[in-house]
Amino acid sequence: MIEKVIIVTGGAKGIGRKIVLHFLKMHWKCAIWESDTKAIRDMERELNDGNLFIVRCDVSDEQEVKRAVHLTIDLFGRIDVLINNAAISCNKPLSELKLAEWQHVINVNLTGSFLCSKYCEIHLRDSKGSIINICSTRAFQSESNTEAYSASKGGIFALTHALAISLGPDVRVNSISPGWIDRTSGQEKDQVEHEIFTEADHFQHPAGRVGTTDDISNLVWFLAQSENGFITAQNFTIDGGMTRKMIYV
Repeated sequence: MIEKVIIVTGGAKGIGRKIVLHFLKMHWKCAIWESDTKAIRDMERELNDGNLFIVRCDVSDEQEVKRAVHLTIDLFGRIDVLINNAAISCNKPLSELKLAEWQHVINVNLTGSFLCSKYCEIHLRDSKGSIINICSTRAFQSESNTEAYSASKGGIFALTHALAISLGPDVRVNSISPGWIDRTSGQEKDQVEHEIFTEADHFQHPAGRVGTTDDISNLVWFLAQSENGFITAQNFTIDGGMTRKMIYV
């Protein structure tokens, strides 16, 4: 039986962490590429699993991405699924947003996904694998002062279908756009302070609740399966129906 390998960028916290835990539970080998040193230490302290490999990696740095690919292949020998999840934000009024801050968000969120896809390509073609990009409903709707983050996620949406055409039929490429997700769900209690959600928060969603990281990891698992090989170039919005609800004040 082939032991499959998944890479999750930004996989030591939030949605990425839950994806890793899900795939470890299903006996996959998991490589986390993470830049947050504290999150790496917390993950290493929590888990002692021979199927887990953590690489310190800034996905916006081409040389670090090349190194992460090399180390992952050296240890696991293959790459079956790449999850481009690493992302940052810098939300402030447009007049206060510095060019360097804008560029940093674009570099991590969008260029990082490009670099990871580029240098994993040959291995994903060999395994007939899959790329899953974590996009956002912010690619399609916005709150004030989110220009950098929203633009980066809009780029992820377009990058997804472009990669799907370029890499097909060997590699499938899809994206997931989470809505309002409790990103602390599933974290260790000593690592985070859980956000308090009101009844109004939950019931503005047609599904009746704010989302959890499980909602995202469950879909990632589905899309990663080879039997779902006819699904590519698609974006899946997971938001409890919120972006379809008309709101009158």
